[in-house]
Amino acid sequence: MRSFAILAALALLAACSDAGGLSASAGGVYAPGPSGEPDVDGLIVGHRLMAANEPELALNAYGRAAGQQGLDVDTLSAMGSANLRLGRLGQAERLLRRAVAEDPDFAPAWNNLGVVLMETDRAAEAAESFRRAFALVDGGDDMVRDNLRRALAKRDGALYAGPQETEEFQLVRRGSGQYAILTAL
Repeated sequence: MRSFAILAALALLAACSDAGGLSASAGGVYAPGPSGEPDVDGLIVGHRLMAANEPELALNAYGRAAGQQGLDVDTLSAMGSANLRLGRLGQAERLLRRAVAEDPDFAPAWNNLGVVLMETDRAAEAAESFRRAFALVDGGDDMVRDNLRRALAKRDGALYAGPQETEEFQLVRRGSGQYAILTAL
C-alpha cells in the first residue's frame, strides 16, 4: 500500500513538471502567443508591394496596418493610392478626401487626390489639389510641379478654348525605350 502511495505521488509530481508539454508559458491549450519579435509594419509591406506593382496585395497589407494602428492619414492615403492604382476611382477619392481632412498638410494625399480628379475630368479641382501639394513641398517635388502644370494647362484649355475638334493620338516606339506621341491621321 505504501508503494502505491509513493507511485501515485511520483505520478502527480511528473504530471506537474514541464517536460515539453503544454504549459502556461507556452500558451497552454490556446494558440501560441507573441513570439517576442516585433510585428512587420503593414505600411512598409504595402509600400514595397506597390513598388512591385502588386496593388491588390498592397491594399490587403494597408488594411492590416489600419487594423493595427487605426485609420490615420498614412493608412487612409496608402489605401487611397492602392485603390487609385486599381482603377477604383470612387473609393480612392473617398479615402484621399478623408486623409486630407485629417491632415491638411499631407502633400502626398493632396497629390494623389489631384490625380484622381484629373482621371475623372475635373481639371479645375485637380489644379487646386496639386497647388496645395506644391505649396506643401515648397516647390521641391518635380512630379507635383509637373502634375500642377498639366492640370493648369487642361483647366485653362477647357476655360478659354471654344469647341475643339478632338484629335486622336498614337504612341509610337522610336528605338530602345523611346516613344513619341503622334497625331493619328
